[in-house]
Amino acid sequence: MTSPNSKPGAVRALFTAVLVLFPGVASAGWDQLNLPRGVTPYSNTVYDLHMLVLWVCVAIGVVVFGAIFYSIFKFRHSQGAISAQWHESTMVEVLWTTVPFVILIAMAVPATTALIMMEDTSKSDLTIKVTGYQWKWHYEYVNEGVGVFSTLAHTSNVARQLNSGVDPNTVENYLLEVDNEIVVPINKKIRFLTTAADVIHAWWVPVLGWKRDAVPGYINESWATIEQAGVYRGQCTELCGKDHGFMPIVVRAVAESEYQAWIEKKKAAQAPAATSQVLPDSSQPDSSIAQRQ
Repeated sequence: MTSPNSKPGAVRALFTAVLVLFPGVASAGWDQLNLPRGVTPYSNTVYDLHMLVLWVCVAIGVVVFGAIFYSIFKFRHSQGAISAQWHESTMVEVLWTTVPFVILIAMAVPATTALIMMEDTSKSDLTIKVTGYQWKWHYEYVNEGVGVFSTLAHTSNVARQLNSGVDPNTVENYLLEVDNEIVVPINKKIRFLTTAADVIHAWWVPVLGWKRDAVPGYINESWATIEQAGVYRGQCTELCGKDHGFMPIVVRAVAESEYQAWIEKKKAAQAPAATSQVLPDSSQPDSSIAQRQ
């Protein structure tokens, strides 16, 4: 037999649970509950489109469920309500055809604009070729003659090993740190050419607002103009083998002067290596001269 106080008790328990859980949800922050706005014009466009669709869905939900609950309460059988009988209504049919059409058009126009914007890689200030490997990234600054490999940072690589003796909780940015960051200037349009050398990978930094598959033998284009200096992290998002989870991405956006200084430093560091590969060993006689002698 059900106790007469069971329902009020259940309501009190539910209310208490909401009070306990709500501060935790609120402290999580809006960005953790919603799509992040990002730091590029395109990511802001995607965010605005997302919010438009969200509020349209909320409005539809409020109207539909509001009508349902109002009808259930207002016209309940216990109040003597008698259901109406009708078979067709031209006005209703026009409304439920026209209203969804207008709503879809209102969402399709900005969505199409965003797609066109995403594919426009023209008039870029900088081109970076991104190549995925098992399990690292290579970044080639096409117009600068600079290239760097980027792999999981040593501290994270050690901590992830079984019986390493290192607590992953003590490692800063565990599994999200690399040995070589990709450095880019702010407020410059950067074209990314994404491909792979072995299997399919995917290059994704959430704040840029897009993700690109890295497919062997094929180049995917994308672009970004980062408007805020900072360090932004991402990961490979295509299952690519046993170390798929250990291919982090770190993008450092800096001022133009700092970027140029970094490029010059990389050029100076790579020049001796390139020279040693091109020039023959002076201690060995030239083969053609030795043959003539």
